[in-house]
Amino acid sequence: MKRLPRIEQYGLIGDMQTSAHVCDDGSIDWLCLPRFDSAAVFAALLGTPNHGAWRISPAPAHEAVPAVASRRAYRGDSLVLESEWNTPFGSVQVVDFMPPRGGAPQLIRIVEGLTGGVPMVSSLRPRPGYGRVSPWIHEDGGRMVAEAGADALWLDSSVQKAEKDGSIVSTFTVAAGERVAFTLSWGLSHAASPEIPDPDAALAATLAFWQRWTAQCTYDGPDREAVIRSLVTLKAMTYAPSGGIVAAPTTSLPEEIGGARNWDYRYTWLRDASTTLAALLGTGYRQEAEAWRRWLLRAVAGDPENLQVMYGVAGERDLRERVLSWLPGYEGSAPVRVGNDAAAQLQLDVYGEVVETLCLAHQRGVARCEDTAILHQRLVEHLAERWQEPDEGIWEVRGQRRHFVHSKVMAWVAVDRTIRLAEAGALDVDLFALVELREAIHHEVCTEGFDPVRNTFTQSYGSAELDAALLLIPRSGFLPPDDPRVAGTVEAVRRELSTPDGLVRRYQTAGSRAGVDGLAGDEGAFLLCSFWMVDALALTGRTGEARDLFDRLLALRSGLGLLAEEYDPVAGRQLGNFPQAFSHMGLIESALLLQRLAPSSPPEADAVVAPCSSFDRRVSTGVSRAATILARAR
Repeated sequence: MKRLPRIEQYGLIGDMQTSAHVCDDGSIDWLCLPRFDSAAVFAALLGTPNHGAWRISPAPAHEAVPAVASRRAYRGDSLVLESEWNTPFGSVQVVDFMPPRGGAPQLIRIVEGLTGGVPMVSSLRPRPGYGRVSPWIHEDGGRMVAEAGADALWLDSSVQKAEKDGSIVSTFTVAAGERVAFTLSWGLSHAASPEIPDPDAALAATLAFWQRWTAQCTYDGPDREAVIRSLVTLKAMTYAPSGGIVAAPTTSLPEEIGGARNWDYRYTWLRDASTTLAALLGTGYRQEAEAWRRWLLRAVAGDPENLQVMYGVAGERDLRERVLSWLPGYEGSAPVRVGNDAAAQLQLDVYGEVVETLCLAHQRGVARCEDTAILHQRLVEHLAERWQEPDEGIWEVRGQRRHFVHSKVMAWVAVDRTIRLAEAGALDVDLFALVELREAIHHEVCTEGFDPVRNTFTQSYGSAELDAALLLIPRSGFLPPDDPRVAGTVEAVRRELSTPDGLVRRYQTAGSRAGVDGLAGDEGAFLLCSFWMVDALALTGRTGEARDLFDRLLALRSGLGLLAEEYDPVAGRQLGNFPQAFSHMGLIESALLLQRLAPSSPPEADAVVAPCSSFDRRVSTGVSRAATILARAR
């Protein structure tokens, strides 16, 4: 019986169209083909090995053979994963990777003998349809193929292969200096078989790709290794054919072990993709921003009035949610969901995130696009009509709509950045009307969303609850970092939403009762919110505290440098979908900010964003100060 690994015991490999999760025992327990959001052919991550897995490891016949790899690491700054076992018979390494796709999707596993002679076993158990379908396994021209409906999986290797109880099994011994390669290729069952690959050539090409890509990184500050690993992880979650970026490559990894807060994140959220691109732009990557802008135009099309908060990786709109009842869920955390009904929600903050990214792309020299300018104007016009409505907010509550303060602040950001682009000559809009709208939003938020008794902004108008998203108020430029209302809000969030070790929860949950989000159950500390606290502390002059918290967050990364969505400080383990773009984006943005706020960092006059005209002097000064700091950080 396979042990139950923790989420952080998985490594990620991928080809920028899909990805696989490799456990430290040599088992690949999650793989969707041919796309991130396709049905999984290995779904043991959410069930058992009977739901599909592929394990290559030393044969477990000897009790001294370790169950897990003695060492695991990515090769350099690539997405090529190395796992090494030291056994009584010698040592062996398995190299796992997925070449950037030029034809059929491929997963390649190379077994390399290091010392002695190690008996090995490869057991491939394909189960298409999220572990539900047992395929027809047979030999075709010396190759093993597993077919089910439209899917065909082709296994190529130089060692003997045999079908056994629904698995393709190979037993072999690898001696020092020997290499045995396995390649799994996907194709349509009614199409011609995929070409037999050259594993060594594919490995060399994959390493060269990642070397070229990471060489473009402009960040050279502290913790560069952590920043590079996060950038590689974000790139791995980019769907190369369209430019869309998934929020995470998994579904239904729980926010609470045994709980029901299990969601499908294999789609492109406008919010997540926008903030991810901000991190990429801040470290020198412009090509991804241009690809995402084209994706945005295709996804939104000519219908910004019906803007969705998320789309499929190619811009699909129908993401209806359903439950896979045959999967028991990770550690019994059911239900397992595919699709996401939050796609139909109203989340006003996404307008701000999208416009902010378009503004940042302009500042970073991405060429102006007339079609994007027209879409931008229509989005802001639509926002002007709807900003006073309640919405489901950044956390996609499944309870009643509210006037969430963060949503209103980001509506202000959308208008403010539009004004800046217009003043820079990049947009042709009615500035007078927009300035009036910006002032109206600002006044309403400061009047309706602020609790003067507690000196803090609140989660929504008239509520007593707090929300970690309020930490973004100084970063957005809505108020200057030295405003007493900002200091009060940061302190209130620290007091009411922080764990004893300083990590930050999104908001208060209600245990067995339905909370403000309409859901029962609890969750861990939200890692992105904890990085927001790093930023808020740094912007308000508490850089030492910010650095300490940042270092604690770095220590929570897995041995391979990966972060899930959340962290359970009591059990000391990661929770939620994995790896999570939000978490890695937060790491990068905090690293950039801390670098630029360090005393030795010289000012960069050309990075200053001009203050907005015709605006309240106090707010305008604060906006300018915050924008200057953030522009330097990016």
